[in-house]
Amino acid sequence: SRVPVMLSLEVFRGHDSTPAREERMASAGRVVFSRMDEVVFGKPAAEAVSELVSRYGAQRVFLMASGTLDRETDEVEKLRRSLGNKCVGTFARMPAHSPRSAVIAAAEQAREARADPIVTLGGGSITDGAKAVQLCLANDIRTPADMDRIRGQSDVKPPTVRQISIPTTLSAGEFSAIAGVTNEETKVKEMFRHPLTIPQAVILDPEVTRHTPMWLLLSTGIRAVDHCVEGVCSNESTEYSNASSLHGLSLLARGLPRVKADPSNMAARLDCQTGSWLSMAGIAAGVPMGASHGIGYVLGAVFDVPHGHTSCIMLPSVMRWNRPANADRQALISTAMGHPGKDAGDVLDQFIRGLDMPRNLSDVKIGREHFDQIAKQAMGTPWVPHNPRPIPTPAEVKEILELAA
Repeated sequence: SRVPVMLSLEVFRGHDSTPAREERMASAGRVVFSRMDEVVFGKPAAEAVSELVSRYGAQRVFLMASGTLDRETDEVEKLRRSLGNKCVGTFARMPAHSPRSAVIAAAEQAREARADPIVTLGGGSITDGAKAVQLCLANDIRTPADMDRIRGQSDVKPPTVRQISIPTTLSAGEFSAIAGVTNEETKVKEMFRHPLTIPQAVILDPEVTRHTPMWLLLSTGIRAVDHCVEGVCSNESTEYSNASSLHGLSLLARGLPRVKADPSNMAARLDCQTGSWLSMAGIAAGVPMGASHGIGYVLGAVFDVPHGHTSCIMLPSVMRWNRPANADRQALISTAMGHPGKDAGDVLDQFIRGLDMPRNLSDVKIGREHFDQIAKQAMGTPWVPHNPRPIPTPAEVKEILELAA
């Protein structure tokens, strides 16, 4: 399947038919496609990788893979066998939240191997780590501190080594050009970006998700739900992103319980993978996320809470806090999840509980004594300033944290 995958829309549009929508609508816009070439689905990952590498004319493939998959399954070995002597190395030591030191270690190994391209097999930390490696290779970054030169800079040299991603979780970072990397010194998750860091191709193979622990697969599925929900509820949502996000949300709402009930259901797993792909339409098109993502960044970087769990904990509370500002948009969420007319925060709460995911900050041992720190740091994330209900000070973040306590 070769499709134009994601867009950037330079418009400011709403999604309903009220007079307010007409005021928000732009009379003109511009659609820019991302640098992703294709998404392959319904084919074994090793077979798909071999075909892509041959088509791209690549000769020196560097693998970045989950250490668990490398040690405990044959999935990485399947890739090596399919690539033969084109495989020039494997890095399988990327910790959660993609710390700078691990990115530099991977970049050094890829540089020595003269990698082109990088193939990733694993979750969001490996995917994001490889995106950052691309920038390190292109800009001769050799130390963790040296990564400051490519963070938030407009004159970053573009990657020349591209990426093919095989995701094993549902957080969907492979569909964005943003890499989240944790600065170990400051305990802050930072964003590195360039249009060419988005993978050149993504392979969606439900079979490789069989090894993913159920808690991780389901919680990252809620991360994808978070993308859908905050995308639709954003004041800067677009007709394009709403359509993708709402259908993605519907697929996830049906698929995640089916996977939990029957882990062997590959059709349900592929529905969830497709839903996670569609969940990224908003982010890839430039629609900002809100407070759930912003607070989640802090919970992950400072308290090492897994990405998916941050969404499980924060999203319903953020929705309840935002309801006075966007009840009409929240109604779309309830309908897409099969509960028209019900409160979206309640629908999400019950859905997440039904998957046996954590629902409160106390579930991950974060108490009120940390709320001042979390609120202050959340204000510095890219997403909190774009929350649909304005958050002018850390006091409003603390109100949300209290709802999630």
